[in-house]
Amino acid sequence: MIRILRYGKDTNEDIFTRFTPQYGVEDVVAEILDTVRREGDRALFAYNEKFDGAVTEELRVSEAEIAEAMELTEPGLLEVIRQAAANIRKFHEKQVRSGFIINDVSGVLMGQKVTPIEKVGLYVPGGTAPYPSTVLMDAIPAKIAGCSELVMVTPPGRDGRVNPAILAAAYIAGVDKIFKVGGAQAVAALAFGTESIPRVEKIVGPGNAYVAEAKKQVYGFVAIDGFAGPSEVLMVADGRTDPRYAAADMLAQAEHDKMSTAVLLTDSEALASSVAQELEKQLAVLPRREIAAASLEKNGKIIITDSIAQAVEIANELAPEHLELCLDNPFDYLDMVKNAGSVFLGRYAPEPLGDYFGGTNHTLPTGGTAKFASPLSVDDFVKKYQYTYYTRDAFSRVAEDIARFARQEELEGHARSCLVRFEGEEQ
Repeated sequence: MIRILRYGKDTNEDIFTRFTPQYGVEDVVAEILDTVRREGDRALFAYNEKFDGAVTEELRVSEAEIAEAMELTEPGLLEVIRQAAANIRKFHEKQVRSGFIINDVSGVLMGQKVTPIEKVGLYVPGGTAPYPSTVLMDAIPAKIAGCSELVMVTPPGRDGRVNPAILAAAYIAGVDKIFKVGGAQAVAALAFGTESIPRVEKIVGPGNAYVAEAKKQVYGFVAIDGFAGPSEVLMVADGRTDPRYAAADMLAQAEHDKMSTAVLLTDSEALASSVAQELEKQLAVLPRREIAAASLEKNGKIIITDSIAQAVEIANELAPEHLELCLDNPFDYLDMVKNAGSVFLGRYAPEPLGDYFGGTNHTLPTGGTAKFASPLSVDDFVKKYQYTYYTRDAFSRVAEDIARFARQEELEGHARSCLVRFEGEEQ
């Protein structure tokens, strides 16, 4: 079922090539965006019925619905959500940045201010399963950044209601407004605004192919967090690894959807063989086995390397969303890691720890973009502006120099802007 490759014997194409999904939804999404822009709420009600089978009388989730959701959510789960929120808050509070001032030259002051984005849209998927964890991961960093309004959109069920656990997580995270709408139409509503849904300045959160394409098409009208692709995990494991752990961690990723990717890099042929067998065994009793089997068949790989160091080098080239260093001495290799979204160290830090509870963010760069992109953080919800102050005397000392630079670029107006302040004076 899963391919076993050997680095140096199998081709680099087999080792490094990723499955890149082609959705072909650009035209459909463009039409949805245009319709929502023209028709506003009326289009959203129609799309709720068309795509989600939900007849909704109101788009906004009421306070009564939120209170009911808190009652309906199992108390033990509520406590887990609260603890996860505390862990996420603790981690992300360390990311808060301060501005700075430079005032080391007489008469000159420069600085930078860090300010929050005011209105942020949070997309929370519905689909085959609810994702209260995504609510926490997206909302808590925005709250810490100081965003004044968090507007959440999420698809309604066929009964026209939102999953109680999602609403409970939104309440715990401090989301300000919640609307029952999903898909590309929800992205359009956040980007352009409707009678009910306010326009935001940035949209964050994962979604299906239609959501991803919609975010791509509205970029420029609003900011976005990035272009999320199928989820992926890459494990680097030595021969002492329990094959049950490795197989379970790979299946945890493969069960997301048929386009997910799970890869194992190991220097042990014995482990490679044992994990392949264990995958078959565990897959047989996995509720989402059809999805996971398709993922492993199309995208799964076990790659045998000459050493763990070589495995980490290959991991850097693949730049995975999730990287597990399932080793006795993972910290010995941490500094070798250059490209990864989130790294999990040792045998007792599986990737689901980061998905739900540990505190690090689970909205991560996918498809190799970890070479230049980062996990969602407080930085994604702030912007910066810079400022400059010169006294008359300080500017008089540099005006001729600036004019000389401007004339080099044939911008006489720039030069005169500096010199006009001192016309008739000796420089």
